[in-house]
Amino acid sequence: MNSRASRRNFLAAGLTLPAAALAAPQRPQATPAASPESNVLTYRTLGKTGLKVTSVGFGCMITSDAAVISRAADLGITYFDTARYYQQGNNERMVGAALKGFRDKITLASKSLARVKVEAEQHLETSLRELGTDHLDIWHMHMRDEPGAITDDCLEVWTAAKKAGKVRFIGVSTHNPNAIVDRLMSAGIFDVVQSTYNFTVGTNNDATYKRLKDAGIGLVAMKAMAPAAASRGRGGAPGTPAGPPEKFLASLKWVLRNNTMDTVVPSMTDMDQLQINIRAMVEKFGAQDEKILAVLNEEVRPLYCRMCYQCSGQCPQGMRVADTIRYLSYSDFYGQYALGREHFQALPEQVRAIRCADCSECVIKCPNGVHVQDRLVRAQELFA
Repeated sequence: MNSRASRRNFLAAGLTLPAAALAAPQRPQATPAASPESNVLTYRTLGKTGLKVTSVGFGCMITSDAAVISRAADLGITYFDTARYYQQGNNERMVGAALKGFRDKITLASKSLARVKVEAEQHLETSLRELGTDHLDIWHMHMRDEPGAITDDCLEVWTAAKKAGKVRFIGVSTHNPNAIVDRLMSAGIFDVVQSTYNFTVGTNNDATYKRLKDAGIGLVAMKAMAPAAASRGRGGAPGTPAGPPEKFLASLKWVLRNNTMDTVVPSMTDMDQLQINIRAMVEKFGAQDEKILAVLNEEVRPLYCRMCYQCSGQCPQGMRVADTIRYLSYSDFYGQYALGREHFQALPEQVRAIRCADCSECVIKCPNGVHVQDRLVRAQELFA
């Protein structure tokens, strides 16, 4: 059965939104009318910010259809996440246009990779202009995976931006929360942390998440459904279709099954994915979902990095193992070759020059079963 047919059958089998609800949206009005689906949405409070957000938000990183973003807002999704560098800087412009008329109804978050003062200040002004707003609800320091990435310059700029009213709350996004938690706690300015959270990660970061939550810091889950997007076989190729929708639904329901995270920002590229994500707020995680994820976990075990970072510093050649395998997942799991290559090309030249195929045997033995050398060789062949 082809993937489009299986998706249609799956959606027809359970809760489905009225056909009219997912029709092509008209231009949103300043005050969107309540939709018949609004009673199925669930809400949580984003830590000490006090913001009430839908438990499922919208990750805009790979969205290319503005109509999906507008429709999500029209249906009542309230949390939207973008970043200055997404789609070579074009994502914010699209998101701003799509959400025009909804600004006072939503929580809008963006992120900056900048680590020096002047660049960070420029990024904020550009983000505000592109998004068509005079303030961000949350402005994240983006991809801070080691303590040194939270620079004093950044602390100064983000604090000043909040004081000036250009940013309501300060956040940080990370794939390695255990490494930076002491730094961000001691800084004392952070209101929100966005971090990897999915069924493959398990309890690796739970103690850190509890520490943050106990401090009143809001938690946003990202990469919640990445393992479910894997193509069959070796890991797929650029542009290959995503996995079956029942895997997406089970993965998202796993994240929502408890209150560890205040909201989650899965990618949504079409109306089908929007419908699946709304379903996840209605349906409880059950035994069948658990079976689906158990099978999927074994399917992706050799391919998907759990981001435990136990491989850090182990490669004698200095290979950034976890980061490189994560960049490969953008292509193999999301079908986003350009995004993966962009990240790979941003690695230091000496790291990009490493060729893992030249090693007779890799010294990295992943405790989670990832075929490290195979994945690194594939990344180098694909991106270098």
